Amino acid sequence: MLKLLKWIMPASVVLTAVLIYACNTKLNIQPQGSLLQPNVTTNSGVQGLLIGAYALLSGEPDPGQNLGNGSGASNYVWGSECADDSYKGSTPSDQPDCIPLMTWSLAESGTSTYLDEKWTVLYNGIQRSNDVIRTLRQSTTISPADTVEYEAEARFLRAYYHFEGVKIFKNFPYVNEIFQYASGNLNVPNYAGGSYIDIWPDIEADLSYAVSNLPGTQPNIGRVNKWAAMAYLAKAYMYQHQYDSALPLLQQVINQGTTSQGTPYALEPMYESNFNPAQKNGTESIFACQASVNDGSSTATNGGNGDTGDELDFPYNNGPGCCGFNNPSWNLVQAYKTDANGLPLLDGSYNNTPLISAPSGTSWSGTIDPRLDWVAGRPGEPYFDWGTIDSTWVRDLADDGPFVPKKNGYAKSQQGKFSSTETVFWGAAEVDANNVNLCRLADVILWAAECEAQAGNLDQAETYVNMIRQRAANPGSWVYLNAAYNANTSTYSPQTTPGGNYLIKPYAAGAFTAQGQAYAIAAIQMERRLELAMEGQRFFDLARWDNGTGSMATTLNTYVGVEKTRTGFYRVNNSAFFTKGVNENFAIPLNEIQAENSTGKVYLKQNPGYN
Repeated sequence: MLKLLKWIMPASVVLTAVLIYACNTKLNIQPQGSLLQPNVTTNSGVQGLLIGAYALLSGEPDPGQNLGNGSGASNYVWGSECADDSYKGSTPSDQPDCIPLMTWSLAESGTSTYLDEKWTVLYNGIQRSNDVIRTLRQSTTISPADTVEYEAEARFLRAYYHFEGVKIFKNFPYVNEIFQYASGNLNVPNYAGGSYIDIWPDIEADLSYAVSNLPGTQPNIGRVNKWAAMAYLAKAYMYQHQYDSALPLLQQVINQGTTSQGTPYALEPMYESNFNPAQKNGTESIFACQASVNDGSSTATNGGNGDTGDELDFPYNNGPGCCGFNNPSWNLVQAYKTDANGLPLLDGSYNNTPLISAPSGTSWSGTIDPRLDWVAGRPGEPYFDWGTIDSTWVRDLADDGPFVPKKNGYAKSQQGKFSSTETVFWGAAEVDANNVNLCRLADVILWAAECEAQAGNLDQAETYVNMIRQRAANPGSWVYLNAAYNANTSTYSPQTTPGGNYLIKPYAAGAFTAQGQAYAIAAIQMERRLELAMEGQRFFDLARWDNGTGSMATTLNTYVGVEKTRTGFYRVNNSAFFTKGVNENFAIPLNEIQAENSTGKVYLKQNPGYN
């Protein structure tokens, strides 16, 4: 259904707006119902439509249309499992449609339902955003100021959904509010005049409008403000390698930006606070998919307002209790090794033996980055206050490896308050009130570091990276053994026995300048991996950095080559191979191509390298 934005509107108005006017989910199916039903063009009616557009951030549409794992807001399948952060998890026969994506072997575009799920939810969101804009223009009662503000929110959301489409599918058609479903012409092209159509200018135009017309503060937590729009406009420039255009926007967000409630942006003192449902919408949150539970929205087949997109990503049969998907990879865990100076091993040697938490033989006895134990649950470590992790927390050790996902989890002391008690499918506990971070300040700071490094301003790039590392170096934010976990503050007490041999330090002053630009960029890229691991970012970062060089293929084929020798997904699926120039993006769903091209004219053209 809809994510709670805490808008002051009767629930019946919101529900009616979302259910009557949401329309169908696929671009090639005409919507049902009229947008000109009574009261829709009023202020409250348009707000209802706008909430419906926000609702699709979750990746889950209306009741009875639970799409599945491929559409979730966190992008854990696309960004983590299809990169080197995590494995599918569970058992080989469970959710097999993910395997061709993870092994980059999808020869036929229609062979994975995951493609359809993501495409469907993105165009549903685009359609809802356009519905808001079209309806606004037919209203005679909404004030000019509200008209501009609502359009700015709708255009931001339209840009967001198109941006997601470009990240995943690359050659993704742009649909604006002028597109008329009633005309019967549903053939929106991604190809014309012998080349694919570039939609970045359209995305930038929508985001620029949002920056110019959104307020700095909002009356409701979940609504986008100008600073979030500015961050996304900078992100659009980052994806096009326009660092000079991105940097001044990022500097404004970092130095002047505030949350929608007017609080200046700041890194949370405790890293885990960003992933704790009791501390959501904090000073680091720039834009998030809002989640709530126990509000009457869940049904027997739908998790309602909770974070249903991540409902499978919990340890198996322990902790919150299902379903053993999205297990951190060996490669990711190894990346948290640090050297004698508390710095990451940028030369790739982190992936050599000995292994951290090796199941047999000699384990790594050196130092590690403390963020590891908030990202990945390791054997012998506490999972919040649920107990100590062991092999029974993993569903299939041979396929999943020994680690469990942790960033989307919640504490036992939070069960029933921040997890659902309502009836949903096989169990309510997997649906929680944890927001999905779509953009947080650490992400923005590391984009700024990239821009500064690209411009040769290596000292400033180092300053930005050290801001992130200094937060992680705070002993008060670490995991501790034989200690009680306080879910209200994301801290353990007593803080006497760290969960590992932790050592993390900032880079020494002048290190980036002394070592040169290539070193600085490598350090920034590693910092993004360590800071944003398991947040659905990694695949898209690798693709962005590749920029036609083949670096992504080298990284992922090297990853698989080593993983084949270890317990885990790629030892079982050992034919995986990443093809340069093809697998940096995913295939456009075959049924969408067939529907648009049914007359014989090519409107929607498949991405290169796919059948």
